[in-house]
Amino acid sequence: MSRIGNMPIDIPAGVDVTVGEGNFITVKGPLGTLSQQVSPKMIIQKEDSTIKVVTPSLDKEHNSLHGLTRTLINNMVVGVTQGYAKQLEIVGVGYRAVKSGKTLTLSLGFSHPINFEEGDGITFEVPSPNTVIVKGIDKQLVGEIAARIRRCRPPEPYLGKGVRYAGEHVRRKSGKAGS
Repeated sequence: MSRIGNMPIDIPAGVDVTVGEGNFITVKGPLGTLSQQVSPKMIIQKEDSTIKVVTPSLDKEHNSLHGLTRTLINNMVVGVTQGYAKQLEIVGVGYRAVKSGKTLTLSLGFSHPINFEEGDGITFEVPSPNTVIVKGIDKQLVGEIAARIRRCRPPEPYLGKGVRYAGEHVRRKSGKAGS
């Protein structure tokens, strides 16, 4: 049995959760609407202000889907109430980010700027030229966009230059050992 899968999901006030045919779940909240198809093999029981995910049997497949299904539903509920954010730091001389309108422009030492457009519920904030915050209600999409930005110039081990997550430790190497 999954310890995470057994925990009930509390539905806050102002959030509407509907379970459709084939476990198609729609969550509406103050920040927006999310919908997702979860495994039809799981049993989803909705009571007054809680949702419980139950496994039909103790098969290995059902046990592995138990915690996953519960976590996906919980992430949707948290997303429409609080939202998700990932903070990125840009380290390097001349490396910076600028937001103009709905476009995020990154200068990362290449001969051309790199542009990212807001969309699909994703917004960018640039509080300083060396910090980018990716915000949205879909946890998976926020992480994917943050990973795409980081992939443009990952931190290198010698000088530590590049785009990194806030709080990420970059393991540094020593340079050449001269004689």
